[in-house]
Amino acid sequence: MTTHVTLIAGLGNPEQRYERTLHNAGFWFVDELARHCGEAFRFEKRFDAEMCRVRIDGEEIWLIKPQSYMNLSGGPLRAVQDYYRLTTPEMLVAHDEIDLPPGTVRLKKGGGHGGHNGLRDIIRHCGNDFMRLRLGVGHPGEKDQVTNYVLKRASSDVEQAINDNIDEAIKVLPLLVQSGLNAAMKKLHTRKES
Repeated sequence: MTTHVTLIAGLGNPEQRYERTLHNAGFWFVDELARHCGEAFRFEKRFDAEMCRVRIDGEEIWLIKPQSYMNLSGGPLRAVQDYYRLTTPEMLVAHDEIDLPPGTVRLKKGGGHGGHNGLRDIIRHCGNDFMRLRLGVGHPGEKDQVTNYVLKRASSDVEQAINDNIDEAIKVLPLLVQSGLNAAMKKLHTRKES
């Protein structure tokens, strides 16, 4: 059974000072995917989001970068869903994941927000029945250091590990579209990780 994917959202913060921070790993993913597909984002004021359309294995898919800041990611995604009559189970959200080390990337469907405020707001607006691409960024070790950690620039080795994960994730997207989430998870999760 195929997974109908109509929307891939990357999470991050819009200002240039946040561009290379760990919290913007979701933006890195959709930026690279757009580049890979030969497309470019444009700002859509009515949704407060940058958007473009790409074709993956014959399917037209919206790529979205909410410009409302991480903690308010849900509103733009809900607005796009409502306007284009898309459903939450058709959405894949790419985001930074502190509970996974750099060099690890995971797909999953549903679940809670795990303290991630971008996911928390999406769940509030759209429900939690969406697919997630969890890009491991590592944990600073102490809970009270998490905010500062994800809002700082990644070290070069961590950035490289995340970029490698992004490349691997892009490679499994056609399988996700063709054969569904379980097949894509199996391929992504059983590859050799750095």
